[in-house]
Amino acid sequence: MQKPLQPTPELAAIVGDSPIPRGEVVSKVWDYIRTHSLQNPENKREILADDKLKKVFGKDKATMFEMNKYLAQHLK
Repeated sequence: MQKPLQPTPELAAIVGDSPIPRGEVVSKVWDYIRTHSLQNPENKREILADDKLKKVFGKDKATMFEMNKYLAQHLK
């Protein structure tokens, strides 16, 4: 069982501000990415950040492999 972690305000804008297990954070972020069509159509492994994701990633785009590293920095 995963321990619920508190998202930072930047991540909470996407996943909500309640403590949440890391696995659910990843799932909710992917739902957000799909809902807002933020995957690069030419390279599905690349995520094109909108304003909310830029605050989490710290840059305009990230690969799906980098995403977990950035999410971990926003969970306490």
